[in-house]
Amino acid sequence: METTHELAGTVALVTGSARNIGRAIALALADAGAAVMVAARQALADAQAVAAEIERGGGRAAAMTADIGDPDAAAALVAATVERLGRLDILVNNASVRREVEFARLEYREWREVMASTLDGAYLCSRAALPHLIASGRGAIVNIGGLSSHLGAPRRAHVIAAKAGLVGLTRALAHDLAPHGVTVNCVAPGMIDTARSGPEPAHHKTLASPVGRKGRPEDIAALVRFLCGPGARYITGQTIHANGGLFMG
Repeated sequence: METTHELAGTVALVTGSARNIGRAIALALADAGAAVMVAARQALADAQAVAAEIERGGGRAAAMTADIGDPDAAAALVAATVERLGRLDILVNNASVRREVEFARLEYREWREVMASTLDGAYLCSRAALPHLIASGRGAIVNIGGLSSHLGAPRRAHVIAAKAGLVGLTRALAHDLAPHGVTVNCVAPGMIDTARSGPEPAHHKTLASPVGRKGRPEDIAALVRFLCGPGARYITGQTIHANGGLFMG
């Protein structure tokens, strides 16, 4: 971790931050001085544990659950962040569902579940957060995309479509929000070593990065931290890949 506190005085909302990459992002932003709302869909105990870890390190944090695919829940999450932590300067849209299923067996219900958590959730949270990000004067949105939306992968049509949508949303919002001083970028992680409830994605078995290892959640968190900080105010509308050289685009 860096030793500066370049985000001191700011407040960040990180969706899907109870575990893995989201957790690492929440901890990195807190290390930079931001107060953090740790948000999860259901894992309240895990979210509270991350918030407690931040507070033990001398930071400020809160935790809550919200189904951000629901407009009212997304708005309530943003409102609770401002109410409990005082403002909102940074939004990291990390929440996602990443199940694998063959396209012939992909039912609309599961398609909509992935779209709701990944793409709808990013839209709804960004929309609700917008007045606060504009008022901040240094607002930043970072969407967490994925390598498979650029390379393609089997059994992930719903996930890839949603993550690709985040790339388009990033570019569109960068245009709309630039006049208001809000930057919008997308980070696309490669193969990251995270705890999974199911088997490792099938495409991971056929890919290998030039650096010879999988990434760590902290590798992604460091990039997000930079994009939220004062050194990245001239960067917007970009999809930045962190994949050990596996995809060079």
